[in-house]
Amino acid sequence: MARLAADQPCIHPDCTITESDFGAYVEIGHGSRVAHSILGDYSYCDRYADIANARIGKFANIASFSRIGATDHPLHTAACHHFFYRSDDYWGDADRDEEFFAHRKSRIIEIGHDTWIGASAMIKPEVSLGHGAVVAAGAVVTKDVAPYTIVAGAPATPLRPRQPIDIANRLIALAWWDWPHDALRNALIDFRRLSAAAFLEKYEP
Repeated sequence: MARLAADQPCIHPDCTITESDFGAYVEIGHGSRVAHSILGDYSYCDRYADIANARIGKFANIASFSRIGATDHPLHTAACHHFFYRSDDYWGDADRDEEFFAHRKSRIIEIGHDTWIGASAMIKPEVSLGHGAVVAAGAVVTKDVAPYTIVAGAPATPLRPRQPIDIANRLIALAWWDWPHDALRNALIDFRRLSAAAFLEKYEP
């Protein structure tokens, strides 16, 4: 019997989930925190991932201890400590700064299909990762990443293409990530054994 299911996500112990939606065959690793986010079909995060304010496509691979949507402290104000927006934690007669939190939630991260985010990587708010992009372990992504590009470093910079641009464009057009579950199963051996170019030759219309 398969461990993952289409009708409900596999959420491991000690996770904190807040106002988030999960597609089919999604897995959330032990101790992870997911807030105000969407994870598409087949996407998963390993243990102790921290994801906030993100729209994540299908088949995303998110390694352990990664942080997506790392929040910023305000630097233009007299203080950067959260006492002035989490004020109700400190004074019984003070309210939270709801406008501040609404602004934070509006800074959405967009992550495409078939992406890989390495261990302990950080993706800053309002960044987009194209389909097929790869973020190396420990990278800090502060700018958009083009499709099928591998980035590394702090701040992250392009390292090399994951696929040549013509292959990348053809994979995006093929959009295998939208195939039905049974079609993925039927092509499983070819996913394992064929190069991307050979896979395209077999499955392009």
